Amino acid sequence: MAYTIEDACIACGACKAECPIDAISEGDIYSIDADACISCGACASACPIGAIKED
Repeated sequence: MAYTIEDACIACGACKAECPIDAISEGDIYSIDADACISCGACASACPIGAIKED
């Protein structure tokens, strides 16, 4: 299952730096390409506010 970034995202960039396949895009709220996500969980572990959840 892919991970998703919730509206609580503060766009700090911590998750993007940890994604091994560069599936995270920047924006007001970051987003994860569900088709590219390999569900490794690196992004969720890096999120300082817990805004990334497994879909």
